[in-house]
Amino acid sequence: MNGARPAGFWIRVVALVIDLVVFTLVELSMGLAARRVWGAGVRDSTMLQFTIFLFTLLFAAVYVILLHAATGQTIGKMLMGVRVVLLDGRRLPLGTALLRFFAYAFSCLPLGFGYVMAGLRRDKRALHDLIAGTRVEREPTPAPASLPPPAAATPPLA
Repeated sequence: MNGARPAGFWIRVVALVIDLVVFTLVELSMGLAARRVWGAGVRDSTMLQFTIFLFTLLFAAVYVILLHAATGQTIGKMLMGVRVVLLDGRRLPLGTALLRFFAYAFSCLPLGFGYVMAGLRRDKRALHDLIAGTRVEREPTPAPASLPPPAAATPPLA
């Protein structure tokens, strides 16, 4: 495990909440854009609401999969200082990020127990981490920079 500290349950929950705010902003933006283009009455359109929902779901999938594959972090994880890596600490390949995203569905059932596992397990891995062979770790904190030793006092010139 290369000395990395696993990210705990609550820090992962806060990162998820931040990402959910991003998804909500995308969804609200789509609704606002639709009302601007087609008028205020479009709000009542069931088909439009369904289309916005599908777009938001697609956005969420692309967001999570590509960001995990590219950097190991979504915006929420970045702000919380955690990242998703393979068990050996390497960056996630695109296929693993895709598998991890679809494994979220298994973590939701029954009653989100797959997510709760992260709080119960010593290694803090949720069900989707076990399925995809990943873990969420805290970013290492940089060692404090050491100050150079004080310069020796030079005697005054006479």
